[in-house]
Amino acid sequence: MKLVIQRVTEASVSVQHSLVAQIGSGYLVFLGVGAQDTEETACKLADKLLKIRIFADEQGKTNLSIQNVHGEILVISQFTLYADCKKNRPSFCHAAEPVLAEHLYQVFIQRLQTQMSSVKQGIFGADMQVSLCNDGPFTVLLEA
Repeated sequence: MKLVIQRVTEASVSVQHSLVAQIGSGYLVFLGVGAQDTEETACKLADKLLKIRIFADEQGKTNLSIQNVHGEILVISQFTLYADCKKNRPSFCHAAEPVLAEHLYQVFIQRLQTQMSSVKQGIFGADMQVSLCNDGPFTVLLEA
């Protein structure tokens, strides 16, 4: 499983020009599920996401977690994180099949929701348009 985490001041996702979800300050998370991932992987990475400290404290040091700042999370499924670009046309053979990927996407979101009140999501498998204002900019990668 791979996460691209962007600290944002705001983010939203639309499908066919219709707003699906939006957040204020928090994380925009692009989540890719690999063929070897499990529910355990999804839960471990969700817990790690909640613990990572990339918000500034009173001294300006990146020392606070999403929970410390009462931020929001928007999770977007993105199988293209598993693109193999050795050739000119990407291969996605390392990405999980859609049924497994959607299941683990939901497990990941449910795990976050047990510990946070504001977790939103895109529509799995949809052609989504994502808008964001990256805060910093600050972007990190997490892999399991």
